[in-house]
Amino acid sequence: MTQLIDPSDPRYFTKTSEGLYDRHHYKVVSKEGDTIVVDNWQDAFLIWWNKKDFLSHMEVLDPPKGGKGFA
Repeated sequence: MTQLIDPSDPRYFTKTSEGLYDRHHYKVVSKEGDTIVVDNWQDAFLIWWNKKDFLSHMEVLDPPKGGKGFA
């Protein structure tokens, strides 16, 4: 039988929104405090999946505001 990850385990992921995740940027934080910021959910998820043993947490960031056009 497959053993599931306990929700108290730091490797456990919780989806917190049903909205579109690609409207945000993501900061992936390592246990040593190093960070990587990506602009889409797929990249953030792949980093988390492949390096989860070395990571502390992930932060959801508002995307940078675009320019206001010609000044």
